[in-house]
Amino acid sequence: MKTIRAVLAAAVVVASFGVAVAKLPPAAPTTDAQKAEAKAKADAAADLAKQQQAKAEDRVAARYFADMKAQGKAVPPPQMAAAPAAPGAPAKAAAPAKK
Repeated sequence: MKTIRAVLAAAVVVASFGVAVAKLPPAAPTTDAQKAEAKAKADAAADLAKQQQAKAEDRVAARYFADMKAQGKAVPPPQMAAAPAAPGAPAKAAAPAKK
């Protein structure tokens, strides 16, 4: 009996939600200024996220090096990976051997 009441209550909620959504007016189209503002906000948020990520990585690395130093372990300084060659760029030719 309780299950039937729960199913009926859920059906009423779903039906009333459908009616409420059907009565909403369509969204107004966005203007070019609104699109530009939204893009600027998204770009600013992306830049902030990149900065926060870099700070977090620096904190983790600093803590790792401090922990290793406290334990008396020698840790070589971090090596920056070399940027890969551009695709399609010709490889450097080997220097011709002198005769």
